[in-house]
Amino acid sequence: MTSSTTSPTQAALPPRAGRRCHNVLNSLHSTHYFSPDVSRELAGLGITHPSAVNFAVRAAAFGAVGAGVVTAAFYNYKHTLVAEHLPAVWRTASPEDVLAARARGVDTTLRRLLGEDLVSSPEMAEAAELALRATEACSRSARPLYSAHADLPVPDAPHLAYWHAATLLREHRGDGHVSALLGAELDGIEALVSHTATGKGMTPKWNFATRGWSRQEWDAATERLRDRGVIDGEGELTERGVELRQHVEAETDRLDRAPYEHLGEAGVERLTELGTVFIGTALRAGAFPADLLGKA
Repeated sequence: MTSSTTSPTQAALPPRAGRRCHNVLNSLHSTHYFSPDVSRELAGLGITHPSAVNFAVRAAAFGAVGAGVVTAAFYNYKHTLVAEHLPAVWRTASPEDVLAARARGVDTTLRRLLGEDLVSSPEMAEAAELALRATEACSRSARPLYSAHADLPVPDAPHLAYWHAATLLREHRGDGHVSALLGAELDGIEALVSHTATGKGMTPKWNFATRGWSRQEWDAATERLRDRGVIDGEGELTERGVELRQHVEAETDRLDRAPYEHLGEAGVERLTELGTVFIGTALRAGAFPADLLGKA
């Protein structure tokens, strides 16, 4: 593993190049959270509640852990929601069975969203190679979700290897993002409220449905952020709020720069280009709910 400093052979990347690359990789990774194929595979194991499916597929790499570990690692979920499903879900299916079901569901999802030609294309194999190369510089330190997934084997099929690498890079950045949120003194629900206020986060409807928070808790968090001068009376970010969110993203970039510096400018540019084609195809195939993002 490399350190977070740039070595003499690692030139600094253009501003936000790593973030742009992450965004296209993460978007394709995230399609499985909304996939009927994954839900169907988990239902075959007896796991049917949407929250139980979500916690099981993302936490299975940890093993049969309880709610405390998942609440800490996932950060913005209400603990009582997590505790409703963990560790009980492991009495229905083992983590190993869940991981196998997830792999089958992801395979079906990618084939459905991308099409067989793109899944089996030379470009997919190239993207998998580039993404896996970037993961060589990921660090396990203080990154529990990345580290757990890094223990899993790399799939043989290029489209699944690409998805696996995207998962590693997503969780590596996500673990660093949690550190940045802690540094900004944004708790889990405040992180959600402020992110939604940017217009790039999930709508309150989806946050309530998936994260377990109530409208009253959302409003209380909003009020706390108003008291800090982060959000105004209309629920929009103030100038201070914009600066805070920009600081969080910049700090996340800093903590996540090693994989992309390791890949190099040309590699990052090419991986971003390829990933943009993949996620564009997936979006046109209806990968996400139409009302997922925004402030409404």
